Amino acid sequence: FEEHIQQAEIEDVCHRMLELREKCVSKKTGEAYIISSKGGRQNSPEDAAVKYIHGFIVEFSSEEDRKYYLEEDPAHLAFVKSLEGVVKEAGIFDFTPGVF
Repeated sequence: FEEHIQQAEIEDVCHRMLELREKCVSKKTGEAYIISSKGGRQNSPEDAAVKYIHGFIVEFSSEEDRKYYLEEDPAHLAFVKSLEGVVKEAGIFDFTPGVF
């Protein structure tokens, strides 16, 4: 987060990120398509901590749903736009479980 951002705003951003699970709905079915969403503040006791303070995992049922989320979903796109001037840097890490 940018240095001037207060804790209350950080918490608001994090809660809104998690709320996307309910707000992101399929244009085909009108139903929520995010399987699970969780996140929290980095608290590793190891000396290998990364520079990011907060992390989130969002699980989709299909590549099609993930693509819609990233490219078209109005709720997600509005959320991303709301982060301008608030989040300094974001790291994105996509993976498929069990694929190594």
